[in-house]
Amino acid sequence: MEQENSTKQLSIDCKEPVTCVEFCPFEASSHLIAIGGSMRILIGTCVFPEEDKDLDKFEFHQVNEFHHGCRVDALSWSPRTSLDCLPRCIRFCTAGSDFRLRLFTSDLKEDNTVQVFDGHTDYVNEVSIEPLEGDLIASVSDDYTCRTWDQCGQQKALFPLKSQGMSVAWHPRDPMKLMVAEKGGIIRFYDMRLEEPIMTLDAGPGMLLSADWSWEDAACVGAVVNGDWMIWDTTDSSQAIESQRAHSEKARYIRWCRSSNSLFATLGQPNNQIKIVHLDHHQVPISYNLPIQGGISWHAFLPICAAGGNRKVHLFTAEL
Repeated sequence: MEQENSTKQLSIDCKEPVTCVEFCPFEASSHLIAIGGSMRILIGTCVFPEEDKDLDKFEFHQVNEFHHGCRVDALSWSPRTSLDCLPRCIRFCTAGSDFRLRLFTSDLKEDNTVQVFDGHTDYVNEVSIEPLEGDLIASVSDDYTCRTWDQCGQQKALFPLKSQGMSVAWHPRDPMKLMVAEKGGIIRFYDMRLEEPIMTLDAGPGMLLSADWSWEDAACVGAVVNGDWMIWDTTDSSQAIESQRAHSEKARYIRWCRSSNSLFATLGQPNNQIKIVHLDHHQVPISYNLPIQGGISWHAFLPICAAGGNRKVHLFTAEL
């Protein structure tokens, strides 16, 4: 039996249904969260009692709001984002429902810029900024391509895919490799110096809708295929070392906890169900039903998972 709504839950109220949510993963700005909707992006700060002993409850404060012009389908933070030193800088890249990428940069005063990247010819499913310097941006699309861009919006590389591109990720410990996951079940790693594939993982037959690369362990990759989650140890085999049914219908997202490579979350159907799985404890997944699917994201240092909902971001605290 699965546990329903048994752990600590918090929430952030929003003006519109949430289409994506992303905690900032970098130390200098880990208190930031971006919330995408149908026409705008809300940037705010989250402070939890677990990281500030002077607080007795969770606090959220809005920092800024950016007009987007269309639905926000994906978002990635730049490592150049920082509020702790002057000049302050907010920088992130989005994928919109108009097939374009947008790079936002703001000093939270009068200097606000938006650069629009054109090139994709179908929906962009994920975007990822290189996490050390932030000079390169990667994106994958239903147009069967993965593309990389510089900060000026110039396309630097194009990798043709055999099916729709669903996920793309860099790793802070190996920034010259790029992970690209295709809907047909293939996950490839590219050497960005040579711009060539160097390793392939096979999820077998089925529909892969999401993959993620653990920041805690660069050898650990997870994906959801049909209704199952699958895990690979890339030092061991191109075949998954573990898999299990996650959702009775289809699974849409998987995200590793950034502070533990044994904890991850999946989101799928039926009932827009989020499940938090702890591999070490072999616990039955804790599950929650949400009104809509608005993406999932983990805090940089705390075992706190954010999930987008209907005019709300739900925050779930898991046990390590």
